[in-house]
Amino acid sequence: MNHLLFEEFNSIPAKQWKNKIQYELHGADYNETLVWESLEGIKVRPFYHRDESQTIPVSTQTSQWQIVQAIYIQEIDKSILNAKTSLQKGTEVLYFTLVNPTLDVTQLLGALPKDKTYLLRCLFLDHAYIENLAHWAREQQYTLHLLTDPIHQLITSGNWFHNLNSDFNILNALTQQYSNVNLTIDTKAYQQAGASIVQQIAYACTHFNEYLSRVKTIQHPIFIEVAVGSNYFFEIAKHKVLRLLFSLIASEYNYTDLTVRIISTPTKRNKTLYGATVNALRTTTECMSAVLGGADFVCNLPYDALYRKENYASQQIARNQLLSLKKHSHLHAVDNPTEGAYYIEELTKQLAEKALDIIKQIEQADGLITSFHQGTIQRKIAESDQKEQDWFHAQREILVGTNLQANPNEKIQEQLELFPFVKQKPRKTLLAPLIEKRLAESYEQHRLTEENN
Repeated sequence: MNHLLFEEFNSIPAKQWKNKIQYELHGADYNETLVWESLEGIKVRPFYHRDESQTIPVSTQTSQWQIVQAIYIQEIDKSILNAKTSLQKGTEVLYFTLVNPTLDVTQLLGALPKDKTYLLRCLFLDHAYIENLAHWAREQQYTLHLLTDPIHQLITSGNWFHNLNSDFNILNALTQQYSNVNLTIDTKAYQQAGASIVQQIAYACTHFNEYLSRVKTIQHPIFIEVAVGSNYFFEIAKHKVLRLLFSLIASEYNYTDLTVRIISTPTKRNKTLYGATVNALRTTTECMSAVLGGADFVCNLPYDALYRKENYASQQIARNQLLSLKKHSHLHAVDNPTEGAYYIEELTKQLAEKALDIIKQIEQADGLITSFHQGTIQRKIAESDQKEQDWFHAQREILVGTNLQANPNEKIQEQLELFPFVKQKPRKTLLAPLIEKRLAESYEQHRLTEENN
């Protein structure tokens, strides 16, 4: 016999809770004291009740999420060693990034077990190379997903790999022939350039819609890459809304059973050079948001990724964070863990509604690509970025160890192995690309200047 938790207690109506809260405020204004507004323009109340909540069903298979290790392929031998070590230490899925088409990735994959899942993102669009790799994986019976996203190339570099027609011709040819060449909607650049959560969702959906309208054969699954910020509950809701709206958009094209897989990684936008160990705390809650929101693959970001090259120690710490969430915190114990959480369900509803308004505006303007060429989206993201920067400087957006409780004696200059700030290379482009930037950059540049003086 099934019993509801706490069913022996009488339910208290929302109105009665509000009256009690108003009494305890001793005359202070309820809205001014307890209601705050997010960057997305959503007014967050102090409590949520089922009397005032509208459930939006979004099914998540939280019990199936997997731990991912990202590996940037530079040398095959070193990548093999890194991959094998990572798998031995608890990684379940390897995500490779390849920038050099002269490297033979089959040597790398051939040295790894066939019973694992592998993701490979090529930062180029070479028909012959990807075709050969897809054919090899199919013949050798490797579970290899080749992730492709020409639109991401356009919006982050300002140019296509080749040109619009050539990129989509290659994409169509590959996806029609190989089921392991998978469309990817990489949304990380939106978040890391300063887009609000509502904007991230809307741009992701119109990004997806561009592919549905231009690609003849959509292979399962579709992958969404997500950068996770520190607004804990909003990020949970963001994942749920993405899954919900992608399903709705796919159904409009008669893809009623399209499988969507979400790859989530903590954002770099709120990470810092000074007080860098706090980054590990930020990434922990961000990974929790991803898991509870229904991400299929969670890849952590080492706390020192901004200024140090890949190293075993920080990779192990990042991996152990995910292992702790899974093995010790049991965040894989149940599916749909946020079901019935009125606050998250209300956020899901409001984020979806606000995102739909933006989606309609973009589609009326002839889609995402046209809007980028017109500069509309870049302008909207720049406005959102500036608003968040203003909040950061006014300490409404807190980064502990940076704009609050900073250690004035900390030195970082001698530890820098990587350039941690925005890199801009003047070049001719079709459109103004999105520039990823961190909130603390100007603050850190000032402190580094002081270190050198």
